[in-house]
Amino acid sequence: MAPDNVELVIVPDADHVDLYHQSEPARAALQTADALMDRLPESERSDTWLTYGEQKHHVHLSHAFTTLGDTCLAHVSQERALELSAPTSTMTRTLLNIDAAACSHHDGDTEQACRRTVTALTALPADYRTGLVRRRALDLYEAIPVQHHRERAVRELRDVLAV
Repeated sequence: MAPDNVELVIVPDADHVDLYHQSEPARAALQTADALMDRLPESERSDTWLTYGEQKHHVHLSHAFTTLGDTCLAHVSQERALELSAPTSTMTRTLLNIDAAACSHHDGDTEQACRRTVTALTALPADYRTGLVRRRALDLYEAIPVQHHRERAVRELRDVLAV
């Protein structure tokens, strides 16, 4: 298996491992992914359907670090992925914005997290608020303790997700 294919398995696996609350194996998978990315020749780093470029790498790292609650590293990957993403990459940019919002929640600012997510979702046409975008926003909403669900920003997020 070529290094780029291996990495495609390793980074999502980091998300999967953490679902079972095993953050150390997830972090090891992320370190392996970074090492493999560093070894890829430039010709395999271009952003095409057949390669695994730096932009894709940072999009995956953003979500993995967000899932792990490592908001500092998540922000670094979010910023780099946004730098490398075309302005027309609406879905990618939205996912990165939702990751950044989830980081706000991890860091204790649930109101800001909800507001950022609502802004990201309402900037999209309704047909784009499905699939992975909706799942990530719903994951954030479900991570908010029930006692906060009556707060205005949380209700606004719930209402946007209900559409």
